[in-house]
Amino acid sequence: MATSSVFRPGLFNNRVAVVTGGGTGIGKAISAELLELGCSVVISSRKADRLEEAAQEMRQKIPPSSPARVTPLPCNIRNEDEVKALVSSVLKEFGRIDFLVNNGGGQFSSPTEHMSYKGWKAVIDTNLTGTFHCCREVYTAWMKQHGGAIVNIIADMWKGFPGMAHTGAARAAVDNLTKSLAIEWAHAGVRVNAVAPGTIFSKTAMTNYKELGPTLFKMSIPFSPAKRLGVPEEVSSAVCFLLSPAASYVSGATLKVDAGQSLYHSMWEIPDHSAWPEAPEGENLESLKELLHPKSKL
Repeated sequence: MATSSVFRPGLFNNRVAVVTGGGTGIGKAISAELLELGCSVVISSRKADRLEEAAQEMRQKIPPSSPARVTPLPCNIRNEDEVKALVSSVLKEFGRIDFLVNNGGGQFSSPTEHMSYKGWKAVIDTNLTGTFHCCREVYTAWMKQHGGAIVNIIADMWKGFPGMAHTGAARAAVDNLTKSLAIEWAHAGVRVNAVAPGTIFSKTAMTNYKELGPTLFKMSIPFSPAKRLGVPEEVSSAVCFLLSPAASYVSGATLKVDAGQSLYHSMWEIPDHSAWPEAPEGENLESLKELLHPKSKL
């Protein structure tokens, strides 16, 4: 495997990670870097064919001397029983789970007024409840007795998420869940952190947004202080840091990987309007009116 990680080779030798959504986009980059560092990785998502294709690609890049293995195991993280079966299979195959990366998720672009309950529930069930299922099952089945590290992938939702309120609500909830679990599970030696990517371009993401994809990504560039989009490999290195011994005293933290995008302005445009009630009468309002509409001195 060509060396690309900034971390030393063999850093995660003989460790085992579960990466949900590990066959595409950010999850695929995370899985590939973990494999490069010697970690065996179980990649999981609903689509078995896509998982197998990704696993085959990753296997070709693992050198014969590496202890790393990649194993595709389909799972719908919305389904509690499927998550239990996934964790049971991993423990049966590898005998341990050192790392959990909750990257699996999904959303679609829509104004809130046009969202159906079905669409809302699907996103909440995947992005929030699915993360809960995976965290709880990995903890109770292994990490409670042996420790470990969990990283939850969320999003840049700090100024709200207009146009995708469902995923904004879910990701904000996972941010708080991360903090709660970091405290509740500290006694077991389990560190729980989150990574909040900004706008990250991948072929998969562009395809997922269909005909809107190219426009959405091109529109995003001016709203990044870097004046470019990020790529999944810039997220994976942050995840590997949080899983590594370098982060041994880090828990309950959310690392923003967004080039400062969360500090910058929003893509959501509000048209000029006069729908709000006028400010209270008084000298300040009169001065404001004079500032905005000065009287002619002629």
